[in-house]
Amino acid sequence: MTILKKMHSKNKIKPQFDPMAVTWLENYNDIVTKVWDRIPYSIGKCIATISVFMIGISINGDWLNIFVHLAKQLGYINASNSKNNIYYWFNLKLQDFWIFWFSSCMISYSIYFVIGGFLHWYYYVRQRHRAEEWKCQPKNWLSPELETHEIILGSTTLFLNASMSAVLACHIANGGYSTVYYDIPQYGWMWFVLQFPVIFIYQDYCTYWLHRTYHLPFLYKRFHKLHHKYKHPTAFSVTAIHPFESLHIQLTLTMPLFLVPLHWFPFYTVALYTYYHGIIDHSGINFKAHWWQPWQPDAIFHDNHHQYFHVNFGFNIELWDKIHGTYRRKDRIYREDIFYGKGKSFEDVNVDEFKEDLKERESENPKAYRGNKSHYKLSGKELKKINLYS
Repeated sequence: MTILKKMHSKNKIKPQFDPMAVTWLENYNDIVTKVWDRIPYSIGKCIATISVFMIGISINGDWLNIFVHLAKQLGYINASNSKNNIYYWFNLKLQDFWIFWFSSCMISYSIYFVIGGFLHWYYYVRQRHRAEEWKCQPKNWLSPELETHEIILGSTTLFLNASMSAVLACHIANGGYSTVYYDIPQYGWMWFVLQFPVIFIYQDYCTYWLHRTYHLPFLYKRFHKLHHKYKHPTAFSVTAIHPFESLHIQLTLTMPLFLVPLHWFPFYTVALYTYYHGIIDHSGINFKAHWWQPWQPDAIFHDNHHQYFHVNFGFNIELWDKIHGTYRRKDRIYREDIFYGKGKSFEDVNVDEFKEDLKERESENPKAYRGNKSHYKLSGKELKKINLYS
């Protein structure tokens, strides 16, 4: 028996590390679990929350911009006016750009893979056997191929985002043009406080329309469809979008820094809030908004967007969808081939479409909704009223 055990151990295939497939952690689940079980539950939850926050910072590499603005605020960075350096490209003031670029990419990728891998293990490996307790679509999982695909695409987009952040941070650090200010009394405390809601509403309403625009047939098929390969999203899905679309969004969101007098603190506070919820909304986990966030939809709101494609276009304010009629309705079905966010009435669908929609509704986790009850599950009386159902 001992000889057989030794032969088996020699022939046993060792787990391989594949940085583009976060599922490699499954091979080490037993080891990681033993270490994790020694950590108190409350501390473990805190670590998981901080990890989500850290991943959010890495999405656009904005940790570098925050560092630069904080250093300028404290007087540690004094912009040089020298124009002899070769990297003052077209007066963009990109002196020492490669230092900024290397730092931005290295830190962002480290956070993305190390902490992202931890989050994947914490939910998708450690708690996989009880997915009904935490997953928005507990019976649906991305295939290993799609998991690898979202990591490769997300890494590509992350490179672009980190590079753009490096350009912005380097430009600001070298005294390049912007409308950012650091002395609060310069524009008064009232404007400083107002910047929080103003920036938040601007960014969220812009992203609503950008998102909705990329769901138009022409743009969706050529760009945004790539992001919707992930019908059952994970935290890594948030950066897995077409690089062109990502650049478009990033430029739109940073534009106010060059147009309106803004203090850096409100701007990046809002940005971090947005990135944090971007991770949560794509996580596939039934996170719910807190009592102090009446504007914030629960994670199931955006999970519905991935599951039903052309509906629920908003991110941090669900009111936009309600105003513009793109909020998911119980009496309509939504499919990838039904554009414009209005869905399709039960009266206009065929039997196959209706049965497919029922199957999708059944796959939703009631615990992801308020009161642990699905808002879209059809009752027996409602089904009887629909002639298509038999």
